[in-house]
Amino acid sequence: MTYSAAFSAALYILLGVSRMTKKTLRRAAGAGAGVVNGLFGGGGGMVLLPILTKWGGIAPRSVFATCVAAVYPMCIISATLYCLRVRPALSVLLPCILGGVVGGIVSGLTFEKVPVRILKLIFGAFLLYGAVRYLR
Repeated sequence: MTYSAAFSAALYILLGVSRMTKKTLRRAAGAGAGVVNGLFGGGGGMVLLPILTKWGGIAPRSVFATCVAAVYPMCIISATLYCLRVRPALSVLLPCILGGVVGGIVSGLTFEKVPVRILKLIFGAFLLYGAVRYLR
């Protein structure tokens, strides 16, 4: 069973997704993404992407852009709270922010040129890589 199929099955069982309106489903997906983002400091898009792809009624390319736009405010809130509580070293934080801004600009400008299938493969590869690294 694939990640998407398992996730879909869990949503059907736990939330009765087949009876949810798209608006309610999107709110639930947003809430789940916010929880994941808050607990782990990121990753809300990993919740949103499969839900919006399967049931969101959004064009495949738009799902990626929607996830980025939706997760952005969550990340700002999570980052603010983390920084207020943990006080990360600026010598580590600033280069990461700079690299993230450059990477965001480059990928935002080239995103439409990459086939959706390749975007899905890259996203899946990052999920697998993260899972393997995390479970070690």
